[in-house]
Amino acid sequence: MPALSKTREQMEEGERALLAPFAQKSGDSRGRKCAEPSHAYRTEFQRDRARIIHSRAFRRMEYKTQVFLNGTGDHLRTRLTHSIEVASISRTIARALGLNEDLAEAIALAHDLGHAPFGHSGEEMLAECMRDHGGFDHNHQSLRVVELLETPYPNFPGLNLTFEVREGLRKHECAFKTPEGEMYNCTSLEAQIADLADEITYYTHDLDDAVDFEILSTAQLEENEIWRRSHCTVLARYGAGRDPEIHKLIIRDIIDNEVHDLVATSAKSIAESGVQSADDVRRQPASLIRYSDELTKANRALREFLYRNVYYHPRVSEVNRRACEMLRRVFEAYLVDPERLGDGATRRIEKEGLHRTVCDYVAGMTDRYLMEEHGRIGGL
Repeated sequence: MPALSKTREQMEEGERALLAPFAQKSGDSRGRKCAEPSHAYRTEFQRDRARIIHSRAFRRMEYKTQVFLNGTGDHLRTRLTHSIEVASISRTIARALGLNEDLAEAIALAHDLGHAPFGHSGEEMLAECMRDHGGFDHNHQSLRVVELLETPYPNFPGLNLTFEVREGLRKHECAFKTPEGEMYNCTSLEAQIADLADEITYYTHDLDDAVDFEILSTAQLEENEIWRRSHCTVLARYGAGRDPEIHKLIIRDIIDNEVHDLVATSAKSIAESGVQSADDVRRQPASLIRYSDELTKANRALREFLYRNVYYHPRVSEVNRRACEMLRRVFEAYLVDPERLGDGATRRIEKEGLHRTVCDYVAGMTDRYLMEEHGRIGGL
């Protein structure tokens, strides 16, 4: 009779048997900054995923803006739903390429833990507030969250995630170093997948939300090649007259096309590279997870379309401008009276500096809490 449960060791052996040679196996993890005993029936990356999901920063993303101010629509994305969608697409791509789904998912779920309230406008305002004090970038902030700011354990700061998950949060860095001191150019394939799954998700779902929010006309949408191509596909497959649901079918088709292209192009680039291990991947001169040249160009045009017609639309930018002015005022009020930060944060001022401590505190706020705090400060 087969065993009714699997041990961690059996799961690790299953990875070695089933995953591609260049996948990052959990049994080969470079481990955690602070050594911990392994779990009886969870791999290291499965433990990381659970730690991320159970973190306070993860729960707060439910009340952080993606594009449209949180609370302005019941069905609009938040940072939390965006991250879950990135994780779903990451797993699909990783599975298709024989890579480690657990690792790709953990990175995807954690990638926006450090995002400021009020979306990218909030990030820009925090960067302005921190211009002379080290700046602000939500990717670096996500690392600060998991390495320092979350404090669920008594023996070490942060979540003590594996090297491989933390590596995946170092987006846009040009050089990396292993704990052994070896320098390398690229992250794991799983980290590369989470990065591009993030792109696919915000390209398509920001577009979806913009249509729901009624700030894009049919004529505007038809200007974009990616939308136009999927619109034709949907009409050919289902026929006309399906409004208002037809745009959902178009979004689904766009995602499907993006994922198909990414999987096919990446499989070819991996095969041509000849990599035979996860560390071979890291030593490559450039990422192996990529779109075709044609889709890269089309995605660039879609990104420009979104910035031109959505992110800077008056109905979006004016609301964000007012929200970001609240953020700036709250930030400055904390600089004047840091006691408002509470004991946990003020204890970090001596080591981290006042501006960085205030930045950490404000970046961790939900939209709702920041607006409430602005109301309290305004009433003084």
